[in-house]
Amino acid sequence: MATPAFEDLVDTFAFLDDWEDRYRHVIDLGRAMQPLDDSFKVPALKVDGCASQVWLRPMADGGRFDFQGDSDAMIVRGLIAILHTLYAGLTPDQVLAVDAPAELARLGLDQHLSSQRSNGLRAMVARIRQVVAAG
Repeated sequence: MATPAFEDLVDTFAFLDDWEDRYRHVIDLGRAMQPLDDSFKVPALKVDGCASQVWLRPMADGGRFDFQGDSDAMIVRGLIAILHTLYAGLTPDQVLAVDAPAELARLGLDQHLSSQRSNGLRAMVARIRQVVAAG
């Protein structure tokens, strides 16, 4: 189950003709995302397994999952924004039911990210799942 915002993103990616346009769009998504306050850039919120620095701050909003995130790399900020469209607003059970690799494959990310970026993306998904499962 993907959010309506993620379905819109899938449509946008389908409209963009080549990977360079998609790559620019990912970066634009990262630029549009509100930066994480420096007070939350702490070891407890840092995601291990990413080549760049990544922080995810989970938040509960009326029983729905949400998070803020940030990175020192623009493309990774964009990947965080994509994960936000995938997960934000879902219940914890819905978050755990999302097949993130399959959903992200709909964007073609699996074919166009370096192995380091792919590993980092998997680490972010694993962190989100871990936080939600811990409740």
